[in-house]
Amino acid sequence: MTRRRGLRIASLALLPLPAIVLGLFIGSEPVPPAEVIGALLGRDLGVSSQIVALRLPRVLLAILIGGGLSLAGAVFQALLRNPLAEPYILGVSGGAAVGAVSVLSLGLAGLGSWLLPVAAFGGALFAIVLVFRVAVASGQALDVRVLLLAGVVVGAFFSAVISLLLSVSDAETIRSAMLWMMGSLAGADLGDVTVAAVYTIPSALALIALARAFNAISVGEETASHLGVDVESVKRISFGIASLITAAGVAVAGIIGFVGLVIPHALRLLIGSDHRTLLPLSFVVGAAFLSVADTVARVVFAPTEIPIGVVTAFVGVPVFLVLLRRRTLG
Repeated sequence: MTRRRGLRIASLALLPLPAIVLGLFIGSEPVPPAEVIGALLGRDLGVSSQIVALRLPRVLLAILIGGGLSLAGAVFQALLRNPLAEPYILGVSGGAAVGAVSVLSLGLAGLGSWLLPVAAFGGALFAIVLVFRVAVASGQALDVRVLLLAGVVVGAFFSAVISLLLSVSDAETIRSAMLWMMGSLAGADLGDVTVAAVYTIPSALALIALARAFNAISVGEETASHLGVDVESVKRISFGIASLITAAGVAVAGIIGFVGLVIPHALRLLIGSDHRTLLPLSFVVGAAFLSVADTVARVVFAPTEIPIGVVTAFVGVPVFLVLLRRRTLG
């Protein structure tokens, strides 16, 4: 590792720190740094303590969800050997959304904080299985272009299912579901943080532990098999875990797209494709990115808050179009 690359990696690894500081200090009502620190230390500072108590859970949730979605995107890209793959594009987020909206429309969300993530996970797993079955039904060996098209088709199907569910729901359920589907960390509490952490942290550690296998698979599945990697087992486990991370994020924050597309691809350009470094940095930088995006969503039209999914889409859509054009022309 060259010194320049080492400094670059160290700088990227520290990005969550300023992102957390921004998230706690900046908002429609700025809080002085001294009062933020005092509130974090447990001192009662009146309104400042209340503001910090509201901001801290959403900052922590942004860290977990942003890191998880970015890591999931890096895993999908590693397994498919294509920078265009990510949970949102492949329809996994849409499948998770169907599971979550089903719980909301049936009025079951109040039965327990764990029910929504479980339903979203089931929807995410169904989505990834369906996308791959459609892709291989063409008779080709998992052509990435066919896979992406399958993701678009399956995503459109899930959108229709969501529309059907909402059409038979009451007005309050529709309003809640629509706001949730645009992606938002508003109203986050420590319960949401706990749910996201229980799903995301062990899953992230498991995926990072598979980094060497991803390095081998990135060269070619046949080569990986010769090197002793059980390719099919790694693929099944990785797709399942990445879907779990996606489902957890969708369940507590709604659909937030393009995080898993932009961050891993940018990191590959900066530090290379060694997954032993790429995967942990994808989590760290994705965490910082979503935390900053949430801060932007809170302050750009303050006191009105825009959905965080809008912010990530404004960044992700142009990047996706550039990648798609380069891939098509290349």
